[in-house]
Amino acid sequence: MSLGVRTRLRRIGADDRYVVIPMDHGVTLGAVDGLVDLEATTASVVEGGADAVLTQKGVADRAQAGIERAVAAGAADAGYVAHLNGSTVLGPDANDKRRTGTVEEAVRLGADAVSYHINVGSEHEREQIEDLSRVTEAADRLGVPVLAMAYARGPGVTADDPEVLGHAVRLAEEVGADLVKTAYSGSRESFERVTESTELPVLIAGGEPGGDLETLTTVADAMAAGAAGASVGRAVFQHDRPGAMAAAVSDVVHEGTAPEAALRAVELG
Repeated sequence: MSLGVRTRLRRIGADDRYVVIPMDHGVTLGAVDGLVDLEATTASVVEGGADAVLTQKGVADRAQAGIERAVAAGAADAGYVAHLNGSTVLGPDANDKRRTGTVEEAVRLGADAVSYHINVGSEHEREQIEDLSRVTEAADRLGVPVLAMAYARGPGVTADDPEVLGHAVRLAEEVGADLVKTAYSGSRESFERVTESTELPVLIAGGEPGGDLETLTTVADAMAAGAAGASVGRAVFQHDRPGAMAAAVSDVVHEGTAPEAALRAVELG
């Protein structure tokens, strides 16, 4: 791992643990609740303790304005991750993620890392693997960390199968990613199979929004199974109190706080 990658990883995490709030959903879903005033939402989650926020390149300035607003209000600084592919729910195949940016563009925008989504088992797996390899090659030249969002999606695979998820995270390592995000397999025991499949830091995805306790319990169980952090989107940025929910996730990830106690500490439970 190069000095540049090590340095930038410290900007998007703390003590080798990561709380990243992805807000790249505007490409996929449009201007949904929580993303209309992106600056305010970003400021709120950073004030709550998020280590980094993630968006598409076109709204990098808005996301970073939110970070600056939070820092001016006394929050710790946070990193910025630029996401480099996407698709919409309106198109014929949401699994067909296409390139939306380059590592060089991300660096010019001040990104501390880039991310790329692959759907292992989909009809587009081959192209996405090739694209991810190109991203990791370019990122390595520039000393930029790559977060691979590696999911099990497509005909013939089950989205929460620990064997397939383990294959997905190992693929991310083999192709050159520095961190990997994936779905939860449903239990602490089965998720251990996933984290054992790679030496990369594994971040648990938030998935479909559920209740606050359900979200935090998933994060806590994933951490107990060897995860290095969480990348929770809609359950945080669409929350009535996104900053409080970000703080609760951060407490679980960084302090090992029990989910119920983390919710009580921010007056959500």
